[in-house]
Amino acid sequence: MKIPTWLPRRRPLLSTRQRQQREQLPLPPLADQALLGDSRLVVLDLETSGLNLYRDEVLSIGAVAIEQSAIDMGQQFERTLFRPGHKVTEAVLLHGLAPSEIAQGCAAADALLDFLTFVDGAVLFAFHAPFDQRMLGRSLKRDLGYRLQHSFIDVAEMAPMLCPQVKVGRGGLDDWLRHFNLNNSERHNAAADAQATAELLLILLSKARQQGIQTLGELQTRLGHWRRLQQSRAV
Repeated sequence: MKIPTWLPRRRPLLSTRQRQQREQLPLPPLADQALLGDSRLVVLDLETSGLNLYRDEVLSIGAVAIEQSAIDMGQQFERTLFRPGHKVTEAVLLHGLAPSEIAQGCAAADALLDFLTFVDGAVLFAFHAPFDQRMLGRSLKRDLGYRLQHSFIDVAEMAPMLCPQVKVGRGGLDDWLRHFNLNNSERHNAAADAQATAELLLILLSKARQQGIQTLGELQTRLGHWRRLQQSRAV
């Protein structure tokens, strides 16, 4: 029987420990005046069952932290999420997460709680961030009953904004990695992709400071102006 779409969604079944941990999560601070060089930043990558924002699921989360303008190798995060009934799709052929790995994964609620604890309110960066933001937000709401409130900044927008003279094919992550001679032989793995994005981000943050952008708020404002300019040119 098909469930009517107007019926309210069932709340996630959480243990007492999970509910307590969820309630103790820190709220993201206002980071507008946070200096780029002094802020703790978290670079995120997700592997998903596909690209459909309404049907597909988060299968794996990879993240690394940047502090004092350097990647902190002691602050890395990686979880594979258990998803019952997971099947092989074209996306699986790309990221290589077999059903057997998903079957041995961490409970989704625990993985998401661990990730939010790792983030600790930091601003999140990702390549094509709107997709990761939507997928993560949907998973948090469904699996944890939690509303995503963290700020996201798109590295895929930062690169052309800060390097307007550079022409790099279709502008994908691989294109920018090649342009800056950054080598990552394990691409299409969440942790490895997060590491590669973080290495690219460090270069871009240096260029941002050279161009007079000193705070996260200034970076977000500049990106907003750049985005509107691109939209006006496309009309």
